[in-house]
Amino acid sequence: MENTDWADVVASLAGDDDAYARLVRRYEKPITSLLWRFTRDPVQCEELVQQVFVDAYFSLKTYRGDAPLLHWLRRIATRTGYHFWRDKAREPLETALPDSDILEQIEAAQDDDIDPSEAAAVLQALLARLGADDRLVLTLMYFEECGTQEIAERMGWSRAKVKTQALRARRKIKEIAEREHILEKLGWTL
Repeated sequence: MENTDWADVVASLAGDDDAYARLVRRYEKPITSLLWRFTRDPVQCEELVQQVFVDAYFSLKTYRGDAPLLHWLRRIATRTGYHFWRDKAREPLETALPDSDILEQIEAAQDDDIDPSEAAAVLQALLARLGADDRLVLTLMYFEECGTQEIAERMGWSRAKVKTQALRARRKIKEIAEREHILEKLGWTL
């Protein structure tokens, strides 16, 4: 752990608001980047980031310092994003897939020519149709490049649960793509 992080944690616990502000500034970008995976709405993302740092502030006394502060913050952020998805799942809103023109462009393009924002829109729409557990595992595994052990640690799950969840989630997303008749167009993705 960096000495500056630990010094700011200790100072924050002693009531130094400037020390906590330094921690927020230091880690706001990576936490925002992670939470962008959970919502593409800038306002919602900002609210989630604020929630992470509020939760971290009130939980700071539980931080032991045996791992980097960023790892601890990522655990909080992952759980915050997960709860956000779980709460959103209660709303009966089905995410529409991008129009067929985008899908045809993706199908016609070579792997190097695919517009990342268009591919991301398709993947986000597919992921939005999954349950929170499935979506979380695939997002962390493929977008954040986390291994099964890291996902298990972030969520407090067993490694076996993560592996099983990933297998089921891949199967479900493939079934959704088949049902929407876009599996062939997304063959490079799945």
